[in-house]
Amino acid sequence: MLHRMVGDLMTTAVVSVRPDTSFKDIAEHLADHDITAVPVVDDQGRPVGVVSEADLLRKQEIQTDPGGHLPAAQLLPAERAKAHALTAEALMTSPAITARPQWSVVEAARTMARHHVKRLPVVDDAGRLMGILSRADLLRVFLRRDITIREEIMTDVLTRTLGLDPGAVTVQVTDGRVTLSGTVPQSSLIPIAVRLSESVDGVVDVTHRLRADNDATAGALQP
Repeated sequence: MLHRMVGDLMTTAVVSVRPDTSFKDIAEHLADHDITAVPVVDDQGRPVGVVSEADLLRKQEIQTDPGGHLPAAQLLPAERAKAHALTAEALMTSPAITARPQWSVVEAARTMARHHVKRLPVVDDAGRLMGILSRADLLRVFLRRDITIREEIMTDVLTRTLGLDPGAVTVQVTDGRVTLSGTVPQSSLIPIAVRLSESVDGVVDVTHRLRADNDATAGALQP
């Protein structure tokens, strides 16, 4: 099966800043390019951190409420330091959590979840920035057409991988939800077919009405 890799989904026209980029210049980069964060790169083009809108908004949080209705913000020392920061180096979250272009979408999604980040700078073998992957990029796999998903399950999962008769199993796909119906030679193949179908990019859910050939035969012999 041909899974989409990080390199297939990432944005390659990456907007980045240097450690000495000023607060205002960062804000202008975000606004001009309609993005929510920028990687910070060193002289060799390697990501050393990421500055997001949330980092910039710390400065607003420490401001006194003009109306006097809100108490002073209770910030942790690290958050308060960012609120007074003037450059990318002081604002950024570091170290940068990065991805590699050959990663699967599963590996990228788990890395984002594990580190509680919304995007991953993508680096080459030398650690240099070559793209950026966002959660929105990962969600693009769920935009695949139902007919494309069905064809991949029929061809790659059932026929090529499991060696099943393509006429023995029916695959229906509606809004990414897959239903497998028909017969397979052995009951042990049923959970495998389900699991492999679930792994196809764009699949939301898999249900089955599969039976093993011996089960179907036994049912036919019953009076």
